[in-house]
Parts: sequence; C-alpha cells; structure tokens
Amino acid sequence: MATSSISPQKKNHHTLRIFILLLLFLFTLFIFSRDILEPHFSIYRDLFAQTPLISSLNSPSRSTDNAATLGDKNDINTSSENPISSKPNLDEKTSENSSVLHGKDASFESPDSSKSDLDSKIDEKSRILEHPTSSKSNLDDGNSGKEALVDGGETSPEEPFSTDSGNADETKENTTDTISQSDEDSGNNDMKKEGLVSEIDIKDLGLWKSCDFFKGKWVKDEEYPIYRPGSCPYVDEAFDCQSNGRPDSEYLKWRWKPDGCDLPRFNATDFLIRLRGKRLMLVGDSMNRNQFESLLCLLREGLYNKSKMYEVHGYKITKGRGYYIFKFEDYNCTVEFVRSHFLVKEGIRVNGQGNSNPTLSIDRIDKSAGRWKRADILVFNTAHWWTHGKTSRGKNYYKEGDYIYPRFDPVEAYKRAIKTWSKWVDNNMKRGKLIFYRGYSSAHFRGGDWDSGGTCIKETEPVVSGSILDSYPLKMKIVEEVIREMQVPVVLLNVTKLTNFRKDGHPSVYGKNVSAGQKVSTKRQDCSHWCLPGVPDAWNELIYATLVARQTSSINH
Repeated sequence: MATSSISPQKKNHHTLRIFILLLLFLFTLFIFSRDILEPHFSIYRDLFAQTPLISSLNSPSRSTDNAATLGDKNDINTSSENPISSKPNLDEKTSENSSVLHGKDASFESPDSSKSDLDSKIDEKSRILEHPTSSKSNLDDGNSGKEALVDGGETSPEEPFSTDSGNADETKENTTDTISQSDEDSGNNDMKKEGLVSEIDIKDLGLWKSCDFFKGKWVKDEEYPIYRPGSCPYVDEAFDCQSNGRPDSEYLKWRWKPDGCDLPRFNATDFLIRLRGKRLMLVGDSMNRNQFESLLCLLREGLYNKSKMYEVHGYKITKGRGYYIFKFEDYNCTVEFVRSHFLVKEGIRVNGQGNSNPTLSIDRIDKSAGRWKRADILVFNTAHWWTHGKTSRGKNYYKEGDYIYPRFDPVEAYKRAIKTWSKWVDNNMKRGKLIFYRGYSSAHFRGGDWDSGGTCIKETEPVVSGSILDSYPLKMKIVEEVIREMQVPVVLLNVTKLTNFRKDGHPSVYGKNVSAGQKVSTKRQDCSHWCLPGVPDAWNELIYATLVARQTSSINH
C-alpha cells in the first residue's frame, strides 16, 4: 500500500522538474534569439534599443556618353541610371541623425531637436492635411496692372502685408520661431557622437568642391520627373500644365547636368534631415512662388506620412496671398514663402487730382523684412517686375527719401535697390545663416511680350543653338557686382543660362483648367513662369547640391 501511495508523488516531482527545465530552456532560447525574434515581437522593441538605419547619399553612377544632350537632336539616347531616390526611410530613428553643414564662408550648422516650442504652440485647429490647390489662381506677373499696390506690395482683404505685432498672422507666425539654443547645442553634440547621416563617395569630394553647377547642359533622363504630374496638391493651377490639358510630356524628362560633375541625386529625406529645426524661406515675386511650390512637392516625396506636412494657418496656395508657412512635423522645420516683388518698399502717392499712384522707394527695404530675419536659409529674388509698366518707364515712380523723381533710369533704379537689399543683409544677417540669391529666369515670348500677344505655344523641345543661349541680362551683371562687394557671403544661384535653353517648359495656354469641350484661349500666354513638375525642380536640386557640397567641403577640409 505504501509503495503504491509514493509512486504518484515521485511522478509529480519528476513532471515538475521537466516542466521547470523546459521553461528554462525556452527562456534561454528567448534571450539568445534576439536577432531572429526582434522584427516580430513587440517586447523586443520595448526592451531593447533599435539600431537606426543610415541613409546613403552617393552620387549616382551616370553615363554621360549615353545621355541625350541638347547639342544633337538626332541622337537622343536614354541614360540608364539609378532610380530616383524619392522613398523615405521608414525607420523613424533615422531622423535622430543629422548632417553638419559648414561652408567655408557662410557656415550652416544643423541643430538636431526632437521637441521645441514650435511643436507645442501651433494651433491644432489651423492644421490642414492635404488640400486641393486653388482653382482661381492666375498669372501673378501677367495681371500686374490689375493688382493693388498698397505701401509694400499686393494686398488682399484677408491679409495685409504688415510686420505689426498686432497683426493676427504675425502672432501666429511667432509660433514658428526657431528652436532654443539648448536644443541646438544638444543636436550638435548628438551629431558629433553619431557622425554624418549621409555616406558620400570619396571620389565626388573634389569634384563637387570645384564644380561649377551652373555651366552645363540638359540631358534626357527617363527617370524624371521626380514627382508625378498631378500628384502634388501644392501646385497652383497656373503651373499645373498636365492637369490643364497639355498634350506633350517630353519636356518633363530633362535633367540638368553640369559640365564638370554630376549633381548628387536628389534625396528628399536627406534634404529634410539637413533642414531639421530650421526655417527655409523664399522671398520674391511669383517666380519664387513657382520655386516654392516646386520645393514643397519635392520634399513631400520624402514623407511616409504626408499628413505631417501642412500650412500652419490652414491656407491654400493662391495668387492673392503673399505669405505661407509649411511645417514638416517629423523634422521640426518649415519652408516658407514671403512675397516681395522688388525687395524694396512699395508705396502710394496721392496727386493733386486726388488720384493715387504707386511709388517705389529704392533706398528703403521692403516692409516684410522683419520676417526675413527669422529664417535660417533664405532664397531671394527680384527681376521680372522691373520690366513692367511704371517700373520700366520710370516716370513719377522711383523715390528716395521724400523725393519722387519725375524721370529715372530703371537700370540705375534696379542697381540702387539691390544695393539697398545688400546693405540690409550685411547689417541684419548673421554669418551662421545661408543666403542664396536666385538669378534671372529667362522668358521665351515670340512676337510680343506677356501683355502684347507674345506666344510660346507648341514649343516641345529645348533650344539647341542660337544667340539666346549666350544671352545674359545687364541686371545679372549688376547682381554679381553687388554680391562681390557684400560682407555677408551670398550664394548666387545663377539659373539664367540653364533657363535660356528651356523654351519648352512654360505653361503657355495651359495655365488654366478648361472644362471638357471648351476651347483654350490663346490670347494671353504665360511664357515666363514654368510648368510643375519642370524647370524650377532643377533650381531646388541645385540648392540641395549646394548643401551637400558645403558639407563635403567641410569634411574634406
């Protein structure tokens, strides 16, 4: 009887030992199988730090011999290139890395911050996710004669251009002030520990340092455009040529190639990492708005969650409004546009008959300049409005002090205005900022001008020869001279000659969406602005290349 009662107890002990050993075995397997289990079990993501992915930024291997250049129309081949890097790195930890951007003169340090007052202060009610673009936008420059000029620029009932602290928009704008110094120091320390985000091919270091990005040619590239026509909600109707019915599409497939190097392939995610915690601002006329919309679309390609990019006031991009702030939430940075046709102060005068007439104070900076100070990277431009109406005639228009000149040479007025801008930059811009001045963008009107029947319809290929390729406006020579004399370094984004080629890139009659069956009007054509996707994408690729080259120059030094 005793034997039979003990046997079950021994069996229970034996079973318990086996069960414990089995648990120990499974626990051991669990601990030492991290590499296998990590992607599948959330407990590992909670208990163990994940290794961030490092984005690679090597200049693509390109065969320029196989690329179709503009020098030979009859021998157009397609270059076999790497696909465009437009997909973001999905690992959020990538954003913890940042690149140090040092220029020899205009140093540009990139702070790394995951939190700032910028995130907490923005009114949640003002956010939009992705909005349709306005269907009421017309040509900014084309309708200049109809737009009200009120002491500083175009105005609308919704948003007068003012730097008054009482302005509601100005109050909202203050919520986007740059990150705190402590965050900057922390970010810089993190970068020193982690190293650079981008791995750059050592062979490209010397090339980029010495390469003239603005001397080159357009080559055919079947991987272009970088974003699909109609895919970006931030393209103004006036620039959305494909959606407006333009029948040809070959104009989308040209890439700018400098003679001495290949530009680094555009990488939207890497660009955003370089912008972390910063404000990039474009200041100028509708041409800079054209470039601004292009930049928004290019950077949007680097976002996995595109709803984390939005205009902070909830505004849609239209011709009537002159100030926008787009925030990229994951990178705590903004890309902004401030309208300023001349960079100097527009105003009005009332004559003896009680009529008001516009004036331009060529010795006073534009009223929007208070906003310029808050940016870390600026892209300035003024050019096209100097050829319009009162500006080109110079009669009872130009003003210095309280004196209005009865007649004044518009070229001399332009020179004085650019000098006024340059003095303001020298006196107000710190050396830590990166400042660009974008050069004149060529127009291609045939048989007239923008307001006198000029056309560019049915232009489907770039210019391959002729005097236009060597044309260089006197205004650009003035800009070069003024920039050389400045104390604060300014990068001249000299796009003039590369735009000389592109008579095929303008909206022409496709700047307005026409309903099915409705005839397209050919009375007024836009041969100065650019279709998007299109030529302004190349300008932004050149800004990106400049950022990369400055980082490269710093590493090499």
